[in-house]
Amino acid sequence: MRDVVEIGMGKTALRGYHLDDIAIVPSRRTRDVDDVSTAWQLDAYPFKIPCVGHPSDATMSPASAVALGQLGGLGVLNVEGLWTRYEDPRKILDELAALDEEAPATRRLQEVYAEPIRPELIAERVREIREGGVTVAVRVSPQHTLALAPVILDAGVDILVIQGTLVSAEHVSTTDEPLNLKEFIADLDLPVIVGGCTDYKTALHLMRTGAAGVIVGVGADEWSTTDTVLGIRVPMATAIADAAAARRDYLDETGGRYVHLIADGDVQTSGDIAKALGCGADAVMLGESLTQAEEAPANGAWWHSVASHPKLPRGAFGVAGPPLGSLEQLLYGPADDPDGQLNLFGGLKRAMAKCGYRDLKEFQKVGLVIDR
Repeated sequence: MRDVVEIGMGKTALRGYHLDDIAIVPSRRTRDVDDVSTAWQLDAYPFKIPCVGHPSDATMSPASAVALGQLGGLGVLNVEGLWTRYEDPRKILDELAALDEEAPATRRLQEVYAEPIRPELIAERVREIREGGVTVAVRVSPQHTLALAPVILDAGVDILVIQGTLVSAEHVSTTDEPLNLKEFIADLDLPVIVGGCTDYKTALHLMRTGAAGVIVGVGADEWSTTDTVLGIRVPMATAIADAAAARRDYLDETGGRYVHLIADGDVQTSGDIAKALGCGADAVMLGESLTQAEEAPANGAWWHSVASHPKLPRGAFGVAGPPLGSLEQLLYGPADDPDGQLNLFGGLKRAMAKCGYRDLKEFQKVGLVIDR
């Protein structure tokens, strides 16, 4: 039973835990690191590591999506981003990368994202990723799914990601026809990932839409302002565990249909990745962490997809810093710094070995302790 705290007369709150509040507890067994597998599979698509690239233009271009795919992860391109608004956005990305702390960065982001989306560029970017020989995944917001879906589907993507800050299966509107996720997904013959969500009920409802994967979290990190703008802060350890509980109930409800959970938020280091998977996630969505790769299209600058919202931006602009290494070094090492930001999935593999687990499904059963 979750802790309920009385915060005032007649008002209670559930206690939640962030990934920083918990730690992994090793079991009685250890295992050779070479006997550990970090592989996972979404529908028919296998991946070497449980890494999904956050669909920010700061980290995901067609080229970097291909590079991540070739290294065993899943790159996700934002079809509402700069790569589908401009024929060649590299000059804009270079300009953004050169902004300093004093620059009016949010205003500039709003200006460059005011350019209309060009449907022909969606098809072109999908083609570029497909030519790289990797799984093709693109992100679209719930608000634009119905309008852009025909172009996206005609382009021939493998995985569709419908992602907003918060997505529900029961959106209500008196002005526009809302997206009915269940009907929309039922008409498709490709896997769909939806999210984010923050609690048990929403996760369960999203699973009932037929989604192959559910994103847990709102992408919170040091640059996210969802808390200060909307008052929404997600304790990720609790959110993932609640979504995993929803999945167990959904498995019973459906007789075995498994929905993958992708943790998006508060994941910066290999230890964070291990803790997120230990709470029940199948994969993590990495954003700011990937800006530190030499291949990052914005040369180390970082911003969330919603940082450019024309009316209510919810993310600060992260000034570019020097790269830590190549994308391969970030993912697989070797590391020359002990802070857990390099060799992210080598660190995960070592954590699994230290706790005696051979694959990710087993590792979801790892013991946890609250240490704060």
